[in-house]
Amino acid sequence: MLLYNSPDSGNCYKVRLLLAHLGIDYETQDLDVVDRSDRREKIGNLNPALRVPTIVLDDGRALGESDAILFYFAEGTEYLPVDRYERAQVLQWMFFEQYQHEPNIAVVRFWTHWSKDRVSEADIEAKRQAGYDTLDKMEDHLASRQFLVGDRYSIADIALYGYTHVAHEGGFDMSRFPAINAWLERVAAQPGHVTIDA
Repeated sequence: MLLYNSPDSGNCYKVRLLLAHLGIDYETQDLDVVDRSDRREKIGNLNPALRVPTIVLDDGRALGESDAILFYFAEGTEYLPVDRYERAQVLQWMFFEQYQHEPNIAVVRFWTHWSKDRVSEADIEAKRQAGYDTLDKMEDHLASRQFLVGDRYSIADIALYGYTHVAHEGGFDMSRFPAINAWLERVAAQPGHVTIDA
């Protein structure tokens, strides 16, 4: 199995984290997070969006989009609830991650660390404020829960952990979020946990 990967990407890290929990072996081929000039050549026939992560299964089939990959590998494991409503809640949080969390928190981190384009401070601050709104929603939810869904660790937690645990790299003041910080510690304490730089 081959994972097209960018080591610093939270989206790629989410996949690596679940595969580590599951004890699944795989190889990686790293692609540059900034220079995407070879993406069409490398993964154009595997993922039309040309994004990483893209995974090629042992039978040759390819799958893109981090949360789709998480869902595929979590099927039939403890990381995806059996209960129909809880499964839908997992998807709800994964959609929240891709539509509200990642576009703000991950983008600010990228802009301030890797982007070759000059981004105005006003644009960065607008995204950062939207990121704080996202973190506020997570903080409210986690204030009375151990994990995001059903008080059990699931791929909803993995999906949101990917960029939340490095939000400080985008200039987010995480001291404002005690419930999130306690949740981050619980996630990091799960059996088989690996860090983003592992």
